[in-house]
Amino acid sequence: MTTPDPLLTTETSKRRTFAIISHPDAGKTTLTEKLLLYAGMIRTAGMVHGRKTQKSTSSDWMQMEQERGISITASAMQFHYKDVVINVLDTPGHQDFSEDTYRTLTAADSAVMVLDAAKGIETQTRKLFSVCRMRGIPILTFINKMDLPGREPLDLLSELEEVLGIDSSPLNWPIGGGENFKGVVDRRSGEAILFEKGQGGGSNKAVVQRLALDRLVAEGVLDEEQMEELEGELELIHEAGNPFSKEGFLAGELTPVFFGSALTNFGVEPFFDSFAELAPSPRARKVFEGEEQTSEMDPVTSPFSAFVFKIQANMDPRHRDSMAYLRICSGRFERDLSVHHDRLGKQIRLSRAHNMFGGERSTLQEAYPGDIVGVVNPGVFAIGDSVCVGKTVSFPPPPKFPPEVVARIRPKDVMRRKAYEKGMKQFRDEGAVLILEEYNNSVAEPLVAAVGPLQFEVLRFRLQSEYKVDTDMDILQYKHGSWLVGNPDSFELPSSSLLAQAADGQIIMLYAREWEKNHALELNPHHELVDFIQ
Repeated sequence: MTTPDPLLTTETSKRRTFAIISHPDAGKTTLTEKLLLYAGMIRTAGMVHGRKTQKSTSSDWMQMEQERGISITASAMQFHYKDVVINVLDTPGHQDFSEDTYRTLTAADSAVMVLDAAKGIETQTRKLFSVCRMRGIPILTFINKMDLPGREPLDLLSELEEVLGIDSSPLNWPIGGGENFKGVVDRRSGEAILFEKGQGGGSNKAVVQRLALDRLVAEGVLDEEQMEELEGELELIHEAGNPFSKEGFLAGELTPVFFGSALTNFGVEPFFDSFAELAPSPRARKVFEGEEQTSEMDPVTSPFSAFVFKIQANMDPRHRDSMAYLRICSGRFERDLSVHHDRLGKQIRLSRAHNMFGGERSTLQEAYPGDIVGVVNPGVFAIGDSVCVGKTVSFPPPPKFPPEVVARIRPKDVMRRKAYEKGMKQFRDEGAVLILEEYNNSVAEPLVAAVGPLQFEVLRFRLQSEYKVDTDMDILQYKHGSWLVGNPDSFELPSSSLLAQAADGQIIMLYAREWEKNHALELNPHHELVDFIQ
């Protein structure tokens, strides 16, 4: 048995690769920005909904993201935080971009779920949690906006357990709420951590004071009645709450809960400190050898392996290049490493590799399991591709979800047709939208399918800004899609439905009303229609 490389072992143990998930406007990107602030990567934190004179966030690098104040595409950033190396994947919160989030979660070892203290569990949160549970991803919960009017903390914990079906264990507890939110109690040390708003309204680190609980009244932080209420809540969660178990957390059965305000930085540093301590380093991942799932790639003892979970074009308009995001699963990456590409079945050299920081990049010499590496993609990488050294292995592909809106988008100026086709091919490779052709009808204009209509808006914006193509769009009647399993030539199609083909050859049935799927299955008992494939 080969002796593990001590440097590889040490560097792997330092890595914390995680995604931040939430419903839109819960504060996900703001929390990401504050992590950069506390890690010393930026001097002042940017604002998601900023004025023109304010600094924008680092993770929302795309022009439309900065203009609209929403995350449109997942971004990756690496930096040091105290004794660990952080790889953070900031994902889109808007449900129209949920497929990008689902793919990004395949690259994460853990997730941080951000909840709004006033709204609790929201629709998109529930969907993203389900994906994390399906993939066995441990989750830490940050209940945000405690400085604003919100629900009772005990009610939020109950909802967490009832709606998501996961045990919760608060590792800190809020002192006050709304405009009276003063800090948190660290339940493990028994100390009160009090915060003062820093200059700059949260763009700078909060001033922190630690105080013994029995000094809160004497120091004028709380009055007798408020102290009695706080002690009652702490006693209740001690007696009736779930004790924290790291084993339960890593198994995805329990989520540690933290309270704070990402905007004002109250509770942010204690949360990040606990995250660095609790979040798992890279673990073994299952792989396929041929058609059978036969082994796991241990991050330290296995040779180099990685998979592509994201493609992004035109991050630098001057270069017009495409970047493939690789998640390293095992072994050490070195510049100019020669690897086997599973889909192409040939050796390629990873010569132009970069470390990612939002929309910025820097040349990379080496990387370790858990790291996200950006590789310039001259058309050889697709989402789901695996690369490795030694024996050929393939990581499980990301799931492919059905579209809910379908349109035909065409260039207004026929002279821009070539640029339009170039842009559409690039966006297809990114997985930004699903480009389809009508089955057995190559003459018809391609169909553009998406999870939500905002994807069309982004697509048309990028066609104009990146390829100088103005477009017209017709929304079609199809509201549902199901992937066809079986021979499409023998499939009897309901009259109001349509068969279309994706670039990888997968066939999908598009239809306007849900009952049409059942009707199609009655007509075709030897075929299947499935909601998602992988």
